[in-house]
Amino acid sequence: MIPSENASSSPQSSLPPSSPQADVIRYFPLPLFASIMGITGLALVWLKAASVWSFSHLFGYFFAIIATILFFVISFFTLLRAIRYPHELVHEWRHPVRINFFAAITISLLLLGAAYRELFPALGQTFWTVGAIAHALIVPFILHTWITKTHYQLNHINPVWFIPVVGNVVAPIAGVSYGHIETSWYFFAVGITFWIVLLTIIVHRLIFIEPLPPRLTPTLLIFLAPPSVEFLAWTTLNNGAIDNVARLFYYVALFLAFVLALNIPHFWKTPFFLSAWAYSFPLAAFTIATLTMAKTTGGILHLLALILVPLTTAVIFWLIVKTIQAIRKRLIFLPEN
Repeated sequence: MIPSENASSSPQSSLPPSSPQADVIRYFPLPLFASIMGITGLALVWLKAASVWSFSHLFGYFFAIIATILFFVISFFTLLRAIRYPHELVHEWRHPVRINFFAAITISLLLLGAAYRELFPALGQTFWTVGAIAHALIVPFILHTWITKTHYQLNHINPVWFIPVVGNVVAPIAGVSYGHIETSWYFFAVGITFWIVLLTIIVHRLIFIEPLPPRLTPTLLIFLAPPSVEFLAWTTLNNGAIDNVARLFYYVALFLAFVLALNIPHFWKTPFFLSAWAYSFPLAAFTIATLTMAKTTGGILHLLALILVPLTTAVIFWLIVKTIQAIRKRLIFLPEN
């Protein structure tokens, strides 16, 4: 979910920075936290698959540990950037797209809280509590910025805007098991309300304004995340029951998956940008939702789940490899064009 990073396909992007260490810190991309969301999502995929298909949870815990290590590494560089170049983060807060990635930090914590529910519940609850408090504080400020800033235009909006307010629906997935029932309902209510609002605005922008530029094309897959996570949150809030409301959320996600599948050739032709991490968490969320539905309904959804689990794993491994290659070529830690 990284729409605007320092990588570019222009000739300038192949030039090495004059001071690699300084540039890595100054231009360290805040949207890299989206990779934590994706890898933690993969951990939750394998943990759910282990429960549904009765095999070891080790794969899920392995990815959770990798995501945790990366979270602290990325947080360390982000903190260094905040100390040495605070004006750069101020610029990102004023940016109509990048501002939304401040919430990716708190959502990463909420997801880590979900990943450690059974392995280390005390650690998981710590992650969840810090993430929930921080998310509850930061999202109103982001919404306030949306409302009060005069430099925003309709063509600035894109699926990345789902991250802060719709990201609220991630909280109940672990919040209920930690005993925070009313808090989880609060997050769910805010998230689903603004999903409906933003869905309307973003679809209007896509139909009537202009297509997304290539750098933002992967963010279309973010459409898949809200109904998938809402399905998971709703079933969690209702003690695992798959009722008609849960089915509504899942089948909306399934419909959007069909629509987005039509764009696979377009996605395939799009050059790699860090924004390609937009493929990761939405795909993981839909996979977990499908595993949950398949366990209850069976039938063709079992086959779909058998396809989605290796597909999600392969996509995220591909993203990791492409990101490492981009870092080695020094195509990421550059000023924004």
